[in-house]
Amino acid sequence: MKLAALRFEGRPRVVRVEADGLHVLPAELAAAWPVPLADLATLSLVPTEVVVDPEEVSELLPPVWSPEKIFCVGANYEAHRIEMGRDAPPHPLVFMRTAMTLRGHGQPLWRPPESEQFDYEGEVAVVIGRPGRRIPAAEAWNHVAGLSAFQDATVRDWQRHSSQFTGGKNFDATGGFGPWIVTSDELEEPSDVTLETRVNGELRQSGVLSDLTFAIPALVAYISTFATLVPGDVIVTGTPSGVGHAREPPAYLRAGDEVEVKVGRVGALLNPIIDDPLSAAPPGAP
Repeated sequence: MKLAALRFEGRPRVVRVEADGLHVLPAELAAAWPVPLADLATLSLVPTEVVVDPEEVSELLPPVWSPEKIFCVGANYEAHRIEMGRDAPPHPLVFMRTAMTLRGHGQPLWRPPESEQFDYEGEVAVVIGRPGRRIPAAEAWNHVAGLSAFQDATVRDWQRHSSQFTGGKNFDATGGFGPWIVTSDELEEPSDVTLETRVNGELRQSGVLSDLTFAIPALVAYISTFATLVPGDVIVTGTPSGVGHAREPPAYLRAGDEVEVKVGRVGALLNPIIDDPLSAAPPGAP
């Protein structure tokens, strides 16, 4: 099952992505979202209110548009750790994003005016379906609703303002998420899931989940040790080598670029890049 979100009649709504279109589910389900992720079998049976032609939808919302927590993992592919000059971490390198950073498929990411170092990072996102604390790695997949694609775009110089990465990862509208969640039951062997990032059609990054230093079960177990995971929480698992910062010369994003993050058997997330529309001087300013 594929679960997405869109703005329908002015309000966020949950949709099932099916062969004949986007099946908009009842408004009361959206009001409780993402709690229904805990019962995917029921979600598959929820009656459809209306079917929308995908050709009529240019943008989707993030499939969870207001997650309680977004955990991101740095330096989790060995080649990327090396290209960034970081030491091998003894534990997952975890930092957080806010929901204000999220943008859905087709929605533009905002390049901030405070830096010339806006970089791409294609990643696989894990969406939690069942709550849990101190989850054993052997039981981790029982708490995962599914996978999605993520564009963990980074303002590199601001990232290095702090060892916690907070500034470089939390500019508004810099995190692409989508186009949908593919539920775990459709992923026979998640470790075989591939990841590719393209900028303006050029392949820049390529990886597979089996390359992760800390695999998804290990991440769920580690993070749930210190934080109770709840439905809709997101764990962004890390990026492969090939980021713009490591190229010679560096290749940062500019307005007009398009970044595609393709996660095999999940889908492709596309986000155009624009200059932050809120950076212009307010009316009446000199």
